[in-house]
Amino acid sequence: MLNNIFFDRIKLPFRKEKELYISLYNILGFYPRKIEYYKLALMHKSVAKRSAKGKPLNNERLEFLGDAILDAVVGDIVYRHFEGKREGFLTNTRSKLVQRDTLNKLAQEMGIDRLIMSSGHSNSHNSYMSGNAFEALVGAIYLDRGYMACMGFMQKRILSKLINIDKVAYKEVNFKSKLIEWSQKNRVNIEFKLLKQSKEDSGSPVFAYQVMIEGLEAGMGTGYSKKESQQAAAKDTLRKLKREPQFVDSVFAAKGNRTKMEEQPVAIVPEIEHPVVVVNANNTQDNAAKCNVKSKKSVNARDAEGNDDANAMFDFSDISVKPQRMSREEIIAAAEAEAFQ
Repeated sequence: MLNNIFFDRIKLPFRKEKELYISLYNILGFYPRKIEYYKLALMHKSVAKRSAKGKPLNNERLEFLGDAILDAVVGDIVYRHFEGKREGFLTNTRSKLVQRDTLNKLAQEMGIDRLIMSSGHSNSHNSYMSGNAFEALVGAIYLDRGYMACMGFMQKRILSKLINIDKVAYKEVNFKSKLIEWSQKNRVNIEFKLLKQSKEDSGSPVFAYQVMIEGLEAGMGTGYSKKESQQAAAKDTLRKLKREPQFVDSVFAAKGNRTKMEEQPVAIVPEIEHPVVVVNANNTQDNAAKCNVKSKKSVNARDAEGNDDANAMFDFSDISVKPQRMSREEIIAAAEAEAFQ
């Protein structure tokens, strides 16, 4: 009834216009005041339309605006939601919520992707078209209704229905464990090198680490603890391995040179004196049993460390001597799926 009254009042000339209003209402939770903003937000540059003055009509400018508004709105929400948390935690949480992959998934969940105007071949090639349109819609909301409308949209339509903000914030991916697991499977030497240790004005220690793979410089990371900085360096390294196939080639080339040198015969074999170990015959079986228990514990500990993030956003088991191409959506699909209710 209210829908009919609304449409009778604005007297929409075309059925498609009415359908767009209804679709946007279902997505946003309110009717647009100036539909032109939203039409532009859903117009991909591949459509190649121009204004009467010859200027291109697409959603890139609104995407730019929406990106800035989204950072401010989500930052505001995260700041108020996690009272007393440090700046690093807040920044990390906001980044998880506004990253392109998250926005892309949100747009698909909400049906925004089905409203985008684009040329037929663009959908398969631009994997972030939906996420970009999401940002552009936020820009349209801001121009149409203001900042508080953007805040309400994110709180009521996104964080209360689609994303569990606490789950996203506290989900910790063990990037270091993933990297070590990959290096062990491929028998690649890896080292976490401390670059710098300093203190902030407040006295808090800051660490900077770099990952070395087969002697080659990989990712870097900083943090307020060794663990945090090593995790950041490992994450940066995993991204480098995924995005730079040439770096993977150089890693395995370096490994090949190392193993080739190691396999060369040694001219003189040094003599080794084996230490004599005296074992009480009565306790031999007990000692052996203890050794087996310790061995099993160490294996279990390693397994736990390697598997504690089996559902993490990164899975690098496919990177080997011949690296395979893999989309970013596939890389983080497992972790993002857990964030959506």
